[in-house]
This record gives sequence, C-alpha cells and structure tokens, in this order.
Amino acid sequence: MKRKNGEIGSGVMASYGVGKFLAEFLTGAFGAIVFKFYETEIGLAAGYAAIATIIYSLWNAVNDPIIGFITNRRAPLSHKLGRRFPWIIIGLLLSAVSFVLIFAVPASWQAQVKSNPIPVFIWMVISICLYDAAYSLWEVNYQSVYPDKFRSQAVRTKAAAISTAVGVLGVAAGFVVPPLFFSYGDVGSYLVSGWVIAAIAVVGTLLIIPGIFETKGMIERFKKQQQLNKVEAKKEHGFFPSMKRALSHRDLIAFILLLFLYQSGTMCMTSSIHYVGNYILNVPSSGTTTIFAGMLIGTLLSIPLWSFLSKKLKNNQRMLLITSLVMALFAFPMTFGRTKLFFTIFMALWGFGFGGFWTFMTPAMADIVDAIVIKDKRRDDGILMGIRAFFMRFSYASQAIVFWVIHRLTNFSSDPTSKSSQMGISLHMATIPALFFLAGAIVFYFMNTLTPEKVAKNKEELSTLDI
Repeated sequence: MKRKNGEIGSGVMASYGVGKFLAEFLTGAFGAIVFKFYETEIGLAAGYAAIATIIYSLWNAVNDPIIGFITNRRAPLSHKLGRRFPWIIIGLLLSAVSFVLIFAVPASWQAQVKSNPIPVFIWMVISICLYDAAYSLWEVNYQSVYPDKFRSQAVRTKAAAISTAVGVLGVAAGFVVPPLFFSYGDVGSYLVSGWVIAAIAVVGTLLIIPGIFETKGMIERFKKQQQLNKVEAKKEHGFFPSMKRALSHRDLIAFILLLFLYQSGTMCMTSSIHYVGNYILNVPSSGTTTIFAGMLIGTLLSIPLWSFLSKKLKNNQRMLLITSLVMALFAFPMTFGRTKLFFTIFMALWGFGFGGFWTFMTPAMADIVDAIVIKDKRRDDGILMGIRAFFMRFSYASQAIVFWVIHRLTNFSSDPTSKSSQMGISLHMATIPALFFLAGAIVFYFMNTLTPEKVAKNKEELSTLDI
C-alpha cells in the first residue's frame, strides 16, 4: 500500500512487478511453443508458419501505435479509475481467452494439413493476431504507468529492482510451466497447457491491481492534459503528427532499436530451447526445466549486484550497453553445447546479463520519456509505449525468418536429428542471438546521447511542469 508520506511502498512495487511477470510469462510461453507447435506438432510447413508470424508482426505496425494513441486519450471511467487501469484489466482478461484459441486448431484441419495447409494457416494468423491485439491493449498501458507513477530516480531504481525480481519468475514460469502440461507428439496436450496459462493470467490480473491503480495525482494530471488538448489545435495531436513527433527523438530511436535487437536475440534463444531438448539432447519436454532453472538462478543472483551498481553509477543508459555485451559473450559458446549440463551452466551465465538488462531497461526508458515530455511539453506515453511495443514484438518476425531460412538450408523437415539440422538449431539457439545482442550494443553506443547530467537536469525541470 501507499505510505502516509506519499512514498510508494514495496508492496505496490511488487504488485506492479506482477505485470512484468505476466508479460514475460505470456511472451515466454508464446515464443517457446507456438512456432514449434505449428511446425512440428500440427505439421504446418515452416514457410507457412514464418509467413503467419510475419503477418502477425506487420499487424503490430498498425495495432500497437494506434492502441497507444487511442488509449492515451480516453478510457472507460477514466475520471475515476484513470486512463490506464481499465485498459490493463480488460486487455489481460482478453489475452487469457485468446491465448487458448491459438492451440484450439480443429482436429479435422490438422488431419488434412499436409494436403491443404490453408485452413490451419488462416487459423494461426487470426488467433495470434487476436491475441496480440488483446496483449497490446494491456501491455502498452502497463508500461505507460511506470514513468508517471514512479517519478524520482530512487523510487524508479527500487521499483525496477523489485519488478525485475518478480518478473524473472514470469520468465521461468513461461518456460517451465507449459512443458509440465504438454508432451512432444501429443497435440491435444498443448491445448491443456494453454488453459493452464490462461488461468495463471487471470490470477495475475487480480494481483496486479494495487500496482497499476492510479493515484489522484495521476488522474488530475490526466484531466489537465485533456483540457490542454481541447484548447490546442487538433491537427497537432492527430495520430500521424504524434507519431512523427515521437520518432523525431534520437534517444527513443536508439532505445527501440536496442530493444528490437535484444528481443530478436532472446526470442531466437527461447524459441530454440525445445528444439534443443527434442532434437539435440533427446529429452522429454519436461527435461528442459533444468536449463531454464539455470537461467533463472543466474538472473536472480545478478539482480542485487546490478541494483548496487545502478545506485553507484547512476547511468541507466550505459548499463544497458554493458549488459547487452554480457549477453552476447555468454550466448555464443552455446553454439557448441551438446549436453544438458553445458546448456544449464551457460544459460545461468547468460541470465546474469539478462537480469542486468531487465534491471536497467525500464528506468532507462523512463529517463527517455522524461526528456521527451520536457521537449514536447506534453505526456504522450501511450504513443511512445506503442512504438516501443511494435519494435519489440516485430522480433517475432525476425525469429520466424531466422528459423525458416536455417531449417530450409539444413533440410530440417526431412531429418530434424541430422548433423546439419542440429547445427542449424545451434545457430539459432546461440550464434545468431549473440550477433543480435552485439549489434544492439553497437547501435546504442553510437546513437544514445543521454548522460547522468542530462537526466538529473530533466528531472528538475519536470518537477516544475507537473505533467
């Protein structure tokens, strides 16, 4: 709960962190099993699965920024509950329902997928796009709460550390829970797993309420912003002018490019784990739990250290760059892994960098939002988070393209256990992700301009604007 002196308590921060749990839980489960489900369990050719995923990613180009723009202006009962809270709750509940639909492919279509793949292809496209619309509705608004609710550097650092610790459990759950309810070769078990995931999402929706509930100050600032919008020229705040204005900020572009490359690398790794377990390690679906546990342990152990460094260095932007390099360093050796112990050790080491990136990602974005608010003299967090969400989830397309090309080159569909197929799996498990992380660090190093001095100055000026 919120303390009497106005300081936000740890319980509220932990509740807000449930949003990170849900985001990573759903993203991890989606990324780890959806592509493999359609390619290896349903029998849809990798090319069709890749095209469906690309369509889904292009849908994001329209879906996320528009949802951010619309919800930035209005919401049901916004003057009582705030402009974010209603959308988050509605979006989460719809996400739970739509996730189940992804695995509810009619049995008659499954039987004919080799001779007529179009019905299954259409089901995949529609179901994942419906899921994405619901996911965007809550996640864009959830991310927008952070810079407005947690406004000081100290509070942001603490909230990020607590949220990261809670969120890491979501990463683990997204990878560990689904395999407990599905088995390789049993198509129906994936639907059972989908229902379990949906149930967990509903429980998380209840737990997130204290963390996303908007204060009177947040609601009053929203009302003030609405009044300003009414008296200003409407053309300045249309969708395309707002998008153009947001994309004119260099630091935002640097950040979303870094996130896209980070998410592309992470998606390739997490989507590869069950390919590794099935075709390299030859273990059941639950046999990958040890590997994910290694990543979880490494991530959790890293959080106190990264939080300590954050307080000392007070440079969220630079720390993002460093953690990206750490992820690249420990991802690459997994190219040569052929035992479960090897993968477990290096996933733990990779988790060390992953935990750091998580710790600094949200505060770094909040610093960038502050700079944009000061320059534009208005708060368009929904649009900014919509753009951020688009680039992050466009990584699904990059992952699908990587898998499709590699599986095609290695003739995966004919013999997934051949030496060439195993090498292909190793490439999209480790080598290519390492290159993504390295590229992100390089781009961010040359493009980002925010220094600790600029961040401190922005916070001082923001306190006088009350936006």
